[in-house]
Amino acid sequence: MLNILKNFFEEKDTNTNDFDSLELLCGLMIEAANSDGHIETEEVDKISSLLINVFKENADDVKIKLQQAINNRNNSKSLFYYTSKINKFYSDEKKLLLIETLWEIVLSDGSLHDYESSLIRRLAGLMYISDVNSGNAKKRALNNISNKT
Repeated sequence: MLNILKNFFEEKDTNTNDFDSLELLCGLMIEAANSDGHIETEEVDKISSLLINVFKENADDVKIKLQQAINNRNNSKSLFYYTSKINKFYSDEKKLLLIETLWEIVLSDGSLHDYESSLIRRLAGLMYISDVNSGNAKKRALNNISNKT
């Protein structure tokens, strides 16, 4: 009986290893880029750059996972799916960094659609990020974009 319980809890622990941070980030970022109905090349380039430079992901893995996320964008998972995993595995600082990068993605094509800003506000709420912190992240994202041009 003790072995059965021990195995049950060990199996639960191994399931957390199934968490694929890159897949999650790609899916969520493509969801943000697609929230206005289409994905611009600038947005995909920005996603790739952010994943490699900010989140320190492998460039080859990013290319593969990003293409998978683009191909599966119409079969997207719910926002709750993404945010529940983010809340479970990410620190508050990393969640705030994610919101900032999402702002950079939706702003990278030069326009901000109401659907894009609405999506980020919903995501911030689901990740327990205050409106003030989300607004500050948006300001930092605008600053990052203007410094690169």
